[in-house]
Amino acid sequence: MEFGVWSTFFAASLLLAVAPGPDNLFVLVQSASLGARAGLWVVLGLLGGIVLQTFAAALGIAAVVAASPMLFWGIRILGAAYLIYLAVMAWRAGEASGSGVYQTTSGLALWRRGFVMNVTNPKVQIFFLAFFPQFVAPGSDTWQTAAQMVVMGVTFGIATAVVFALVAVFAGRLADRLRTPRVQFFMNRVSAVIFVLLAAGTLLSS
Repeated sequence: MEFGVWSTFFAASLLLAVAPGPDNLFVLVQSASLGARAGLWVVLGLLGGIVLQTFAAALGIAAVVAASPMLFWGIRILGAAYLIYLAVMAWRAGEASGSGVYQTTSGLALWRRGFVMNVTNPKVQIFFLAFFPQFVAPGSDTWQTAAQMVVMGVTFGIATAVVFALVAVFAGRLADRLRTPRVQFFMNRVSAVIFVLLAAGTLLSS
């Protein structure tokens, strides 16, 4: 991939990472309710999902999913169900947050949240299939195309990591300054509502 094409792709990836969407909203909510460190663990999970989505697109697996309405819907339902599960957990945490301290959640559990959030969103696969090929060099064979898509996946992951990490740190530190038992209760309830809205968006969006 030529440097000019790569730099254009990197700039586009940064803009896409900044644009409001389910992933950065998920990072924002988790960081505001659980702290900046928790948000960074979620970011790492999302990046793990991006790696898997990249190889799925490069190997043609994403195209198979896109061509199968039943499989596509199955993944969407799993993603929505997981978000509803997180909504229930956040709501229950709100009921028990009288101390105003963070809900105790392990780094691995937070990483898993980000990973599952990404891989159960088939729209990310469709996005990769629609966006990445625009930057593939004309005349590339199958292996060259796959290699370029891997490079783009790594680049997209770096851009996403930079933006999402900033979101996590900013939201987490701002929430720390405002944190009281009442604010923590409110944040947990807001998180639950947002998770439900994200689940509805996953199922209802075309």
